[in-house]
Formats: sequence, structure tokens, C-alpha cells
Amino acid sequence: MNSYEKYNDNLTVYFEDPFWVGVFERLSEGKMSVCKVTFGAEPKDYDLWDFVLRRYHELRFSPDIMVETKHKADNPKRRQRNVRKQLNNTGIGTKSQQALQMQLEQNKLERKAKSREQKMAEAKRMFELKQQRKKEKHRGK
Repeated sequence: MNSYEKYNDNLTVYFEDPFWVGVFERLSEGKMSVCKVTFGAEPKDYDLWDFVLRRYHELRFSPDIMVETKHKADNPKRRQRNVRKQLNNTGIGTKSQQALQMQLEQNKLERKAKSREQKMAEAKRMFELKQQRKKEKHRGK
């Protein structure tokens, strides 16, 4: 297996009213993870290239999901045809959507856990404050 077959990254940019959105798909060893980025205004090619070079390492990808990979022929005409087909293809694949959904659910669970901890800490602080006030009231008697 050649080294270029082990890792495959794709970026799909499409318009999702009212913003332009990019979906990074990272495929390695039969596992795919996805990250969605909102660009705002329509990004130019050089904007996308700059984003990949400067901020790719900061992206938070979804958990890996298993996908079936097909061996692609090394025929250059076929490769060119596939590239053209991908450029004309709009939207994101269902596997990507599933991975994005998993990432959203994971972020939601993390937010809920963090919020729950904050509420419990605030309740404990209020309880301690109430107990302290009770003690101060009864200290004089």
C-alpha cells in the first residue's frame, strides 16, 4: 500500500443559506472523521489554501466512524474524471452528515456536563453561604 493511500483529506465548500460552509473529511485506515467550518462570505481559492495552511491543526474533528474504502485505479484519465465529478458534486455525503451529527451530539453532551457541574457548584456555594448566615445569627444567643 502506498503512503498516499493511507490518508485522504477532502474539503467540500457549499452555500448553506446565508453562509458558505466547508466540510473537511479525513479518511485514514478505513475510519472517517469530519469537521464543519463556517466561512461567512464566499471564500476564494487562496483564502481556503491559507485557512488549510494556518488553521487545519486547530480543527476539532468528529469521532471516527468506520467506512468501506474502494481501491481506485491509477489511470490518470479516471483520476481526472473523478476530480471533475467531485468538483461538480454539491453538498456533503451521508457519511459526512452522520459524522457531523455525532460531533454535534458529543459537543452537546460536553456542554450539558459542564453546565451541570456549574449548577451544582453554584448550589453548593449558596448552601454554604446560607449555613454561614445561620451560624452568624445564632452566635449571639
